[in-house]
Amino acid sequence: MSDWLVLLLAMLGACAVVVVITLVRHKRAPEDEDPNETPDVIEYMTMWIGVVYAIVLGLAIAGVWEARSAAQDQVQSEAQALHEIYERVRVYPPDVRDRVRGDIDAYVSHVVTTEWTSMTDKGEVTDKGAELLAQVRHDVTDYRPKNDFEAQAYQPVLDQLAAADQARNARADSTGDTMPPVVWWGLLAGAVITVGMVFALQIRRTARELILAGLFSATIAFMLFLIWDFDAPFSRGIAATAEPFLSLFPGAKG
Repeated sequence: MSDWLVLLLAMLGACAVVVVITLVRHKRAPEDEDPNETPDVIEYMTMWIGVVYAIVLGLAIAGVWEARSAAQDQVQSEAQALHEIYERVRVYPPDVRDRVRGDIDAYVSHVVTTEWTSMTDKGEVTDKGAELLAQVRHDVTDYRPKNDFEAQAYQPVLDQLAAADQARNARADSTGDTMPPVVWWGLLAGAVITVGMVFALQIRRTARELILAGLFSATIAFMLFLIWDFDAPFSRGIAATAEPFLSLFPGAKG
């Protein structure tokens, strides 16, 4: 099912629940009930709960968006570090240079195809990817520079290799959900309480109030959908992409 279809169904469902409950409550309300006599304390509590929940939603969205941006930065850092290694080994002998570049190409191809699918479907990186990156490390560290020019390039290549390994580890740590389950329970419970307080104000069956109540609940459903969509940086609709690898290594999919 498409993420956007899930969003549409969630928003329509939230609107429908509010409208149905309002109509049922209106039919069962006592004849002498006056919706204009809502106690001031209820209005104050409703406003206070709405403000607090809005702040919580804002913080949650900011948190998952920051995690998603950090995941994309990690991909960029890893791709850039590998690209630097690819270019810097040109001072090495042809056989060493070609071996390092070939293993980098194999690693990148694995990442953008097999490993990216594993991250999307299973939320984890692959052991094969770790083995391919280890092979690149062995290619670099096993070579002994034969002159000063090669020696000057050796340490920067090791630094870039360490940066790529660090970025890969960070990417592996970002494949799962960002928000812990207890936070999700708090967000869902807060949504129920916030929407439920609308009924404490004794809304009437007028078209204007029903539309506003429906839009209010749909907005909350939309915000929760955004948090859910951003929660897994590599797995859902607005996810981090492998574009940095593809731009720096155009032949990666081949």
